[in-house]
Amino acid sequence: MPRNQTLGVSAVELRCFREIIKSEELPLSCALCEERKEKRFCPAVHGRICPQCCGEQREVTLDCPSDCPYLLQSRQQSREHATAHSQNHNERSGPPDRQVNGEAWFRDLEIPDVEITEQFLYEREELILGLSFALVKSVRAERSLAGHSLAGDSLADHSLADRPLTDRDLIAALSSLAKSYQTLVNSSLIYAPQTSNLAHQSIAREVETMVQEFREAEEQHIGHTRLRDSDVLKALVFLLRMGLGRTSGRPKSRAFVDFLFAQFPEKQSALAGPEDAGSRIVIP
Repeated sequence: MPRNQTLGVSAVELRCFREIIKSEELPLSCALCEERKEKRFCPAVHGRICPQCCGEQREVTLDCPSDCPYLLQSRQQSREHATAHSQNHNERSGPPDRQVNGEAWFRDLEIPDVEITEQFLYEREELILGLSFALVKSVRAERSLAGHSLAGDSLADHSLADRPLTDRDLIAALSSLAKSYQTLVNSSLIYAPQTSNLAHQSIAREVETMVQEFREAEEQHIGHTRLRDSDVLKALVFLLRMGLGRTSGRPKSRAFVDFLFAQFPEKQSALAGPEDAGSRIVIP
């Protein structure tokens, strides 16, 4: 006697059952669009998504971790496209990816038109390093706040720690500071643009603290300060242009942040040695 008959199932019923099972074995759909077939794991959603959603939502709605292989591949391709774009165009427009994802935002930025020479970069390398480290410190301080946000911090602390700082935060703060120093250089007036963004205020305070420390270190080592406001302006504009060149322009992009982090690994600084605990600045 056939086995299926011993189970009380006819051959026709068994075939129908198999057809039902086969029809229900559909490809798994993307965790985001729920339409296209998933093809890659996304650590931001802890699920599998399709390549189109990955490309469209990366650093837009998704907080992509810095070590995501698809994010790293995208950044590499953007740099290659930007290089090719700069070789073929002389106008001061951004690379293709940045134009598509953040054109309006970048167009509204105020970037002082100052000349930055190779000689300036050589002579004021320590200043640029110092300001870069100030940016890194502000981001790490924000991350520290985020780690302690459940430990009874103040409301202001919570508003700073509710999201990671992005390239846009650093670039906006640098743009505001550069505008302030441009006014100071041109008219000797102290101008501090008003902003209600606590993150931008925190970044600006860290940068201003570094400038003050730099001047104090010069005073201590050589008896007077050589740092001019015009030097600070040029250094800020240099970092601003660097940030614009690094970021993708997407709302949650942290390519510039990650680049700065790579220059200053945790618990290390190019601005001071372990024997110089009193100052973070190295004066030549």
